Amino acid sequence: MTAEASPTTAAVPDGLEPRPLSADESRALAERHALMQIGVRPPLTAYVRDLWRKRHFIWTLASSQAYAAHQKYLLGQVWAVLNPLLLVASYYLIFGVLLNTRRGTANYLGFLTIGIFLFSFIASSMTSGAKAITNNIGLVRSLRFPRAVLPIAVTLTQLIHTLPALGVLVLLMLVTGEPIQLEWLMLPVAIVLLFLNVLGITFFLARIVEISRDIGNLVPVVTRLLRYISGVFFSIDSYAGHPVVHAIMAYQPVSLPLTIMREALLSESPIHLGNWLLALGWALVLPITGFLFFWRAEARYGRAS
Repeated sequence: MTAEASPTTAAVPDGLEPRPLSADESRALAERHALMQIGVRPPLTAYVRDLWRKRHFIWTLASSQAYAAHQKYLLGQVWAVLNPLLLVASYYLIFGVLLNTRRGTANYLGFLTIGIFLFSFIASSMTSGAKAITNNIGLVRSLRFPRAVLPIAVTLTQLIHTLPALGVLVLLMLVTGEPIQLEWLMLPVAIVLLFLNVLGITFFLARIVEISRDIGNLVPVVTRLLRYISGVFFSIDSYAGHPVVHAIMAYQPVSLPLTIMREALLSESPIHLGNWLLALGWALVLPITGFLFFWRAEARYGRAS
């Protein structure tokens, strides 16, 4: 009869002392029982598979957070639509009436509404996404899961929160005199490209702010700057005279989603294939590089500084 070996000793015949497992044997035993070393960045393929297995958790987390966002207010989810509408009214008064930045736009109200509604999603995603790790540090330190779940869930939360406003946006296009046209079918494509662009930015910000929380205080400053250089209130083509300045403002990853959305919804802005291809390029480059940048620091998230 053979003596039963403990998990940390090798099986040996009766009468002999069990020997401890070598480091290689211990590693092989752990791998055989699907045990993973803590504090070590997992391989990229395993990380992506684990993240895919958490997709239902991501959706549940994002949808519940989006629903809870305005539950403490009397009007509840109405604020998801009312807030951007109030912003449109305010900025129309300031930029459309007082400063008269309507040059180059036939339907300025529609132009402004698209800019305000979409940039509200971008700004809120950047602000919340930058703190995706630091605001959930207790969860990060107590549970093992791919940390990329958090920036994805934050960005998805903001998208779900914005969807009612996007429905109102389509109605406002009709109110402002826009005809229903085939280009409107490109609206879902524009939303997907916008989401991917913002997700990539969120990955970058989440890791950078986790490294230095002081940088989180600069994110509102950056979003405020982007608000004024991304054509939210005015036509870049009409106001950015210098070719280099125009290119920087028009083709950066925050203004391009606004442009393609306007091309999809406004009859005065025909679809330019180059803009959509460039937006697609940003939608591929930003999420991939942002994800890799975030994944490379996976082992350090949640460690006490």
